[in-house]
Amino acid sequence: MKCPFCSYADTKVIDSRAQDDNAVIRRRRLCESCGKRFTTYERIDMIPITVIKRDGTREIFDKSKLIGGIMKSCNKRPVTAKQIEELVDDVENTLIGSGEREVESKAIGTMVMDRLKELDEVAYVRFASVYRQFKDINTFIDELEKMLSEKRGNL
Repeated sequence: MKCPFCSYADTKVIDSRAQDDNAVIRRRRLCESCGKRFTTYERIDMIPITVIKRDGTREIFDKSKLIGGIMKSCNKRPVTAKQIEELVDDVENTLIGSGEREVESKAIGTMVMDRLKELDEVAYVRFASVYRQFKDINTFIDELEKMLSEKRGNL
């Protein structure tokens, strides 16, 4: 590793620590020439996931955008920020694990709805109303009736 102070090509690692659940390694280094210390971070270089929107446009997967949408659905509900973060992490890990570099927004929305349904039914209906673009009250009623019949089937 090249020293950022004197540009000497040889530095020595004096301390290494894992961070962010072993996703990042923090290294303290010492320049063999000037004696100054600096920190480097090592992480896996991920190829970003591209989301194909309904209108055919593409954009890079934005975790914070997904968190924002879910937080709106969970407003004034007994869902913690930690639960939302875990839900989004689970969706992101599923996407990364799939190996696909492009994924339709529809697939992401379905993953979120499946997880929200288990977490909080009201938040699920709120998210579904935006995601599925409910046009009127009948669409809400249809979704609620579907949920009730699923619930009765599980009893």
